[in-house]
Parts: sequence; C-alpha cells; structure tokens
Amino acid sequence: MGRHDSRSRSPRRDHRDDDRKRRRSRSRERDRGEDSKRKDRHRSHSADSDRKKRKRDKSAERKARKAEKRRLREEEDSRQIAELSAYSTTDNPFNDVNLGQQFRWQKKIEKDKKQGLSLAESQRRDAVRRQEAKEELERLNRRRAEREVEQQLREEEELRMQRLAETEQMADWLAKEGDFQLEQERRRAGIRLKEKRAKAVDFLVMNLKYVNASDDKDDGLGLDDVGLEIDLDEPYAILENLTLEQTEELHDDIDRYLTLEQSQTNIDFWTNMMVVCKDWLETRRAAQDRANDVSAVVGSDVSSILTGKTYEQLSQLQRQVQAKLASNEPIDVEYWEGLLKNIIVWKSKSKLKTLHEVVVRNRLEQLRKRQRDEALQAQEELLAGVAKNAQQGLVDASQLKPTTEDKQPEKPSEVVEPYDRSMSPVLLDKKRLSYEDKQLEIMDAIEDLKNLLKLRREVAATRYVPKAVPAAPVQEPQVEEEVVIMPELDEDAMFRQEAEDDLEEEEEPFNMEEAIARPTSYNWDDKYRPRKPRYFNRVHTGYEWNKYNQTHYDTDNPPPKVVQGYKFNIFYPDLIDKSKAPTYKIIKEPGNDDTVLLYFTAGPPYEDIAFRIVNRDWEYSHKRGFRSSFDRGCLSLWFNFRRNFYRK
Repeated sequence: MGRHDSRSRSPRRDHRDDDRKRRRSRSRERDRGEDSKRKDRHRSHSADSDRKKRKRDKSAERKARKAEKRRLREEEDSRQIAELSAYSTTDNPFNDVNLGQQFRWQKKIEKDKKQGLSLAESQRRDAVRRQEAKEELERLNRRRAEREVEQQLREEEELRMQRLAETEQMADWLAKEGDFQLEQERRRAGIRLKEKRAKAVDFLVMNLKYVNASDDKDDGLGLDDVGLEIDLDEPYAILENLTLEQTEELHDDIDRYLTLEQSQTNIDFWTNMMVVCKDWLETRRAAQDRANDVSAVVGSDVSSILTGKTYEQLSQLQRQVQAKLASNEPIDVEYWEGLLKNIIVWKSKSKLKTLHEVVVRNRLEQLRKRQRDEALQAQEELLAGVAKNAQQGLVDASQLKPTTEDKQPEKPSEVVEPYDRSMSPVLLDKKRLSYEDKQLEIMDAIEDLKNLLKLRREVAATRYVPKAVPAAPVQEPQVEEEVVIMPELDEDAMFRQEAEDDLEEEEEPFNMEEAIARPTSYNWDDKYRPRKPRYFNRVHTGYEWNKYNQTHYDTDNPPPKVVQGYKFNIFYPDLIDKSKAPTYKIIKEPGNDDTVLLYFTAGPPYEDIAFRIVNRDWEYSHKRGFRSSFDRGCLSLWFNFRRNFYRK
C-alpha cells in the first residue's frame, strides 16, 4: 500500500514540482523585471535629478547675472547722482547712510497705482523729472563755477589794486624819506656854518641857497643866519686848498647830495661839481704817485687853448675834437683824448661860473632888501620914540638934528722897537747837522719870502681855508692816572640838542609849568640873579586795552588816550655848587586824588620849578624805562606808570 501510494503519488509530486519550478521561474522573472523596472526608474530618476540640477544651476547663474547687472546699474545711477549732487560720501554733512543710493518713494508708487497709472508711465514721468533735475543741477553747477571764477577774478583784481596802492604808497614814502634826508643834510650844513666848523660841501650848499631869487624867506634850515655874512667864490675854486683826503670826502658828500636832490637845477649843479671834483682827484693822485699823466704833460697847452672861452665856444671845440678823433687821420690819440676830457671839465666850470653869477646877483638883491628892512625898522623905532617923548614934553626939536662935529678919537702913537740880534735864532753849525739835513735843498731868505707871500696870496684869494688836522701825539706812559673832565654845554646848546631829538610815535611835548603857591625865598638872590631853569619835557600817551575798552572799542574806533609816562629834561648848567645834584619830590594836595605836583629843587642860581602830573604808581625798573640821572648839567627823570592786570 505504501508502494502503491508511492507510485500513485509520483505524478502529483512531479506536477507540484513543476508548478514549483514554474513559480520559481516566474518569481525570478518577476524579480528580474522588477529589478529592471527598478533600474529603469532609478535611471529615469537620476536623469530627472540631473536635469533639474542643471536647471537649478542655470537659474542660479541667470539670477547672479541679473544681480550683477542690477548692482552695476545702481552704482552707475549713484555715480551720476553723486556727480550732479553737491555732496559725496566723503563730504556728507548730514551723516546720511543712504546718500549714495537712489531714493524710492513708496507712497508715491502706491498713489500712482491707485490712480491707474501703469509702471511704465510712472517710470517715464520719473525719467522726465530726473532729466529736468539733472539739467537744473548742471545749470546750477555752471552758475556756481562761473561765480567762483568771477570771485577769483575779483579777488585777483583787488589784490592787484592793493599791490598798486602799496607800490604808490611805498614810492611816496621813499620820496618823503629822500626829502627828509636832504633837509637833514642842509640843516647839518647850517649848524656847522653857524658854529664855525663848516666842511667844504657846506659852502656848496650855501651856493644853492641863493640860486632862485624867490628863496628870500627863512626855510628853517639855519642857512639864513650866516648866508649873507660869508663871501662865496666860484664853486670849483674850493678845491684849490683841499688835501687829497678832504677832496675824497667832498667827492662822497657830492655823491650823497646827487642821490637826494629832486630839482633839476640842483642836479645839474652837483653833476658839474662831480665832474670837476673827479678831474681834480685824478690830477692829485697822479701827482702823488709821480705817474706820467697825459693831463700833466699837456697841462700848459690845454690852459692856453681853453682859457677865456665861453660855453658855446667850448661846445664847438668839443665837436671839432670828436670829429678829428672819428677821422682816419694819423694823429696823437692820447693828446686829443686828454684835450677832449679837459674840454668837458672846462664846460662844467663854465656852467658853474654862470650859476655863480646868478648866486651873486641874488645875494646882492637880498642884502639890499635886508638893509632896506633894517632901515625901515630903525626909522619906525626912532619915530615911535620921538612921538612918545614929544607926548611927555621931554624932547626939543633942536635935539633931533644930528651933530656934525664929532670928535674923532686920537690914535695912539705907534712905538717901533729897534732890531736886536737876540730877536733872531742862533745859527747852527754845519758840522753838527745830520746827514739827512745836509741833503736838504738850500733856500735863501728872499726865495723863502717869495714862497711865503705866494701862499698868503692863495689863502687870501679863497673864502674857504680847511682846518688842518693835527697829528696824533705820541702818548708817553704815565704813572698817575689823568682825570678827564667833560666840558659842559651851555644852556641853549643843551636845550637845542634835546629839542632836535625826534619824538616817538606816542609822545608829545609837555611844557606846562605849574605856578608854585608859596615860592621859596633865597639867601643868594642879592649876589646872583635867580632864574627859572630851561626844560624840554615829553608826555607819553597811548591806549589801554582793558576788558571794557576791548568790548566797546576797536582799532578803527579806538578808546581815548591816557597818560602812560613822562620824560623830564631840566637843564642846570650854571650851578654854583656842582657837588650837590638837583632833587625832586612829589607833593599831594588834599582833596585831589587825580593829580600831584612834581617839585624840582636845585641850588643857586636856579629857582624851584613844579609840574602837575597824573597821580599813579611809577615803574622803578630800568627795563621799564625808569631813569633818574644828573649828567653834564642835565637832570633826566624818565618814568612810566605801572599797569594793573586784574584776574578773576
């Protein structure tokens, strides 16, 4: 049964096995199909992902390009706005962080949308407005640039006009400075002439004083006091008695006057004098150096040719000599050049001689005028005296007649003393002479007298004799020290010396003397005549720029000046007791706190003197200008007031 069963079940089993195999094969096929489908899906999915990835990459690149274009466009707009605008990121006074960005008006955009305007229409309107604003900004920038150019041109023109004004003012100052220097030179010449210590150039200045006939008034230079008392020769005659050093000094003085003069007549005078002086200097130097000068060789011929010729004749002769030198003839060039040079000098002398004739004529006219004025003044004084005495009945008419019988004083008889041999010096023995003395030239008495008379005639013919400069003595060593006493000046000289000093910018003369209420009685007034001393004082004024004045005033409208100090110069040249110096003291008055009296006291024969000054504290420091000294008869008291500085 078992075998039957096994035999009977075999076909089923085979069938099941076949089915199982078929199922397995189908499942395998299905698995393979699924795997292939899975692979296909995977391949399609990877392709889709690659495609999507490529799309994403392309989109990112496109977005990056758009963003870069947008950024570049915004930068260009910002740049254009910055060019048109007056401000930039470096110059941002409003601290606007969005200064370089374009402004977007969101409210306006929303309003345009509500009004139904499209975006393109709104952008078109904005573009038109931007263009109009751009044109307006360009127009404003052009106007601003034009204004800046106009302002620059205006400033340059103002600077140019200011420079021209300063140049004119500087030229005016230089001209005034030259006039001042010329006036000072003439003043010095007048002072030297008055004090009998004149230089050679001072007499030439005196010649120019009388060139114009209209100069009959005193010009304040001090030349009128001695002008008519000095006899003047031809200007070039002054060179005959000058040494080489004095001639060089005169040459320098003439050159100085030539640079300062403004009048054409005076310039011509100094120019001609310069020509003559240069020729004289060359002649003297050549004679001193023993040189073979052409003018010395032909001197006698030139004098014989040129003497007595007028200016026109000299000019004609000069043209002839110049034509001869310009020709090609065989001539002595040195001789004709020397003659031409001397002709120029003689022409200058002729001009100076003509000018001197004018000076003499004007001086005579002024002398006659002065004599007439003095005669009229004496006549008026005499008539006034006669009228006064006639009113008093003290004068008889017979007394007014001049007496003709005037007794002449008898001349004392001259007593001539007989000659004695003791009046002459003792003759020296020839054997006792030195070798140098023996080599000297022997001159007899007659020849020596002739030379002496010749020198005397030369001195008498000129009006100016230079003062001989004494040789410096050889100082021998001394054991004892010598006390040098400075000579004291007289009162007038001291006053004049102090008055000639220029006042400073903030100084004024202060010569208001205060009357003393109870003058001091002196015991010496019976022997010496008491008198007030002479003085020349100054007061120093200025501005005080305190807080109040700084607030209420400025340099264009300054505050009132106040007294800042004084300089007292009182002259006591004739003190009897010179061992005691003058003193001063301050006297305060009751009830007057603003001013005090500065009281000066000295010995005989001077009275006391007082001045009223401002009552303020003094600065006693030498660095602050304080000075209290008595030197050579002059009491100097200089002081400034102390300045108060207030601090909070």
